[in-house]
Amino acid sequence: MANRRPKPEEIVTKLRQVEVLTGQGMPRLDAIRQIGVTEHTYYRWKKKYGGIGTDQLKELKRRQKENERLRKAVSDLTLDKLILAEAAKGNF
Repeated sequence: MANRRPKPEEIVTKLRQVEVLTGQGMPRLDAIRQIGVTEHTYYRWKKKYGGIGTDQLKELKRRQKENERLRKAVSDLTLDKLILAEAAKGNF
């Protein structure tokens, strides 16, 4: 059975768990092991999601979707413009 990749919301929660455990006096490496990830994974997650709250994460995801939608619209319009320019060259 393959391991599933955690969602960003789960990652933020796990990072917060490590902060709480280290605040209670547990060594950082033990806290990282307790959430079930490697040290390398923890630091990669911390670099990407460190300091982000769940509300900010939802806003980031919403903006990424909007950005993707706008990029697609621009690429479609650019393609249409190129097709029309090519067609106009042939008429004269």
